[in-house]
Amino acid sequence: MENLVKKFLKDKYGIQAEIQQLEGYSVINYKVSVKGESKYLLKLTGNLQEKAFLKIQDLIYIHLKGLEDYSFPQTVFGLDGKHIYLFTDNEGNQYLAHMLSYIKGSFLAKDEKSSELLQNLGKFLGTVNKHLLNFNHPVIQARHFKWDLQYFLEFYSNPDYVKDPEKRKLIEYYLQQFKENVLPVLPGLRKSTIHSDANDWNVLSNGKKITGIIDFGDVVFSPSINELAIAVSYMGLGSEDPLSNISEVIKGYHQKFPIEEKELNILYYLIAARLCTSICQSTKSSLKDPDNKYISIQEEQIWDLLIKWIQISPDKARIIFYKVCNLKNETRRLKASLYENRIKYVGKSLSVSYKDPITMERAAFQYMFDKDGKTYVDCVNNIMHVGHCHPKVVHAGQTQMAKLNTNTRYLYDELNNYAKGITSRFPYPLNKVFFVNSGSAASDLALRLARNFTNKKDMIVLDHGYHGNTASTIEASPYKFNSKGGDGPEDYIHIAPIPDGYHGRYKSADANAGHKYAELIRKYLNDKNAGFICEPIVGCGGQVMLPPGYLKEIYSMVREQGGLCISDEVQTGFGRVGTHFWGYEIHNVIPDIVILGKPIGNGHPIGAVITTDEIANAFDNGMEFFSSFGGNPVSCAIGNAVLEVIDEEKLQQNALDVGNYLINELSKLRNKYEIIGSVRGSGLYLGIELVNDLHSLQPATKEAVKLVNQLKEKGFLLSTDGPYNNVIKIKPPLCFTCKNAEDLISAISDSLKVMDK
Repeated sequence: MENLVKKFLKDKYGIQAEIQQLEGYSVINYKVSVKGESKYLLKLTGNLQEKAFLKIQDLIYIHLKGLEDYSFPQTVFGLDGKHIYLFTDNEGNQYLAHMLSYIKGSFLAKDEKSSELLQNLGKFLGTVNKHLLNFNHPVIQARHFKWDLQYFLEFYSNPDYVKDPEKRKLIEYYLQQFKENVLPVLPGLRKSTIHSDANDWNVLSNGKKITGIIDFGDVVFSPSINELAIAVSYMGLGSEDPLSNISEVIKGYHQKFPIEEKELNILYYLIAARLCTSICQSTKSSLKDPDNKYISIQEEQIWDLLIKWIQISPDKARIIFYKVCNLKNETRRLKASLYENRIKYVGKSLSVSYKDPITMERAAFQYMFDKDGKTYVDCVNNIMHVGHCHPKVVHAGQTQMAKLNTNTRYLYDELNNYAKGITSRFPYPLNKVFFVNSGSAASDLALRLARNFTNKKDMIVLDHGYHGNTASTIEASPYKFNSKGGDGPEDYIHIAPIPDGYHGRYKSADANAGHKYAELIRKYLNDKNAGFICEPIVGCGGQVMLPPGYLKEIYSMVREQGGLCISDEVQTGFGRVGTHFWGYEIHNVIPDIVILGKPIGNGHPIGAVITTDEIANAFDNGMEFFSSFGGNPVSCAIGNAVLEVIDEEKLQQNALDVGNYLINELSKLRNKYEIIGSVRGSGLYLGIELVNDLHSLQPATKEAVKLVNQLKEKGFLLSTDGPYNNVIKIKPPLCFTCKNAEDLISAISDSLKVMDK
């Protein structure tokens, strides 16, 4: 090949030269040296349809020649006055060959990204874009190019070739965000001819100033702001503070080519789109050419930036972009007015978290963003089981909502598909499902099923248990009826002591604690008892782990008296406990009825009750059971998506791994800080109990509330619970990572260190 190229240069250009092949993406590049001096760049393009486009590039070079402060390639003509030739290699492959002047200089990629240099890059790009505003050509306007950001949705809408589901979901998320936030405003953006690939291996610099740019092979007619979005995405690579680098470029660009507000408003998403485009293209190309290392040269850095980018609020980015451009941001609302309207129109019993409430604006996976752009790591929202705004769940809901949403009096595939999918997760004889629209409605129905089947009314409940907000479920929830505003238990509700191995009568160290606690309910067993209901880990009671053997003995005793056993899996189900998919499995039992809610729809209002043929058939007594929204096609589609994500992203295993890491690190903190009395739980369902005295176990309620508020200021959302409100709950979305856990542990340690003084 080398000799063939040298002969081509001599025949067409009359040049006796030395050549060096350079790394390239889709074009073969040769540096051409004459008498030891780099003079030209020969480019071999495999796409023979690009001839007209190559001619247009020549016109661009001529147009930019007027910018005397900068260097741009210029076309080199052959001996016959032509500048595009057909080149055939030894294997018969044909290329379009054209040669450009070689621009000397150092690549920006090799320079330290100082503020001065980054601003200079912005000024350079702004100057070039302004100069190209009056350069238009139908060939460029007609170009439909995979690297053009305006076609991001079209070319990358189904990134299945990205095999890692954890990575693929980031791309799918930004595809949806592009659709929602960018696509509607694209038609109103100013457009121009742009270079479209100002990466730091195309831009030349002398260390302080940008001197030029090469490789115009990606030139498109596109929204002007895309030029900036592409360039700054590369300037964020490898940076601990990508927003800082990016903002410097924006500042310089705005000075030369003022950015419009509607362009700044979407710049965050355009940057993400470029990062996703680079990933998608390198992944697809690597599958075709796995030996080409140049293709994936920056892939690791791009993934790293994309992971950082998802943690940055779009509003924070926009606020900073406005600031560096000296533009006034008019979109912020006063928190005080929001709170006043809340009080004005909403019942006061609907509480607000934290002394200083947060005005939330948006969220992504395990991150939530307030109106001011601050990022919070969500460590407590177990409703968003697979992550806030998970693209697969969002897509399932949007798609089905656009097709059909109705009630269960009609036949449709979604109901049957989800009924099959959810019941397949349970052992025999749990094979029937009833759909409702919340966990509370599911608990209510579970109580009805038990009472109908047994023809009895009494229920045994655990102290501090909580099962819902309907009248019947509050009756079964000591957490509510024994608290402020409650009326105490009805005479048909019997409260068994919570089997707390830390505070209770029998401690965790007692191997027979489970049996001893189980024996305490015998006095409630009688011929009026319809059943027993509890969570496999008592949530509102303080994340209390039930002692070994406890549930097994109780289930046996209750059934001997003709009662049914109900497991409330609203908080513990769907892999959260890590070791098992359902919390009751920890205890080696099979309930008669299982209650599902919260995570079942990842925030969409759906609940379900799982039971047996026998119990379900007994409920068919002539009175129709009907829920207007339970089991509708949209809910079922979303439910299926949640199950798929749990499996695809191995979230149960992640809950186990990250949970074990948290327990281990929290136990180290317990040895360091006496205020931590107990660390307990399973998977990503954990509790940290704070006490003022390790001997008396006096609850450190004020300290727990203070710690939660301090952690909020550090960007971590948690809450307290338990009989004394001194147990800090950790139950985040299951996509919570070990890095999130590491940061949380550090924040807790720093806060306790201050409190300890």
